[in-house]
Amino acid sequence: MLIAAILRTKGPDVVRVPPDTTVALLLSELARHNIGAAVVADGDRLLGIASERDVVRGLEREGAGLLAAPVSSIMTADVVTCTPRDSVEEVGETMTRRRFRHVPVVEDGRLAGIVSIGDVVKSRVRGLEYDRAQLEAYIHGG
Repeated sequence: MLIAAILRTKGPDVVRVPPDTTVALLLSELARHNIGAAVVADGDRLLGIASERDVVRGLEREGAGLLAAPVSSIMTADVVTCTPRDSVEEVGETMTRRRFRHVPVVEDGRLAGIVSIGDVVKSRVRGLEYDRAQLEAYIHGG
């Protein structure tokens, strides 16, 4: 299965913040959307990603003053991305191996969506359920 299938289900919407957004506003956006990361972007141009983990690490380093700092000061700028043509399995393996939970999807240099580890797991479970149903139908002659 391809990442494009996940995007067809969940859509292309991505919570984005500009790089000068404060960390406090980032946290508000994460809470409002019930998500763990937001893309830092200038329009459709990906600049980085900022996650709850980035905030926690920044708070440990800098204390509460971090809340007034720009998101660009804590974001991960060297973002691992994927394309809609990448396989869900490969992206999931990369997320597990590299220990992150969100991967922006980029197509033709533009932000096309985002997938989370939850999206990957749901997709893999659906695939396994389909395979099981096919095997059961085969076994029962139907």
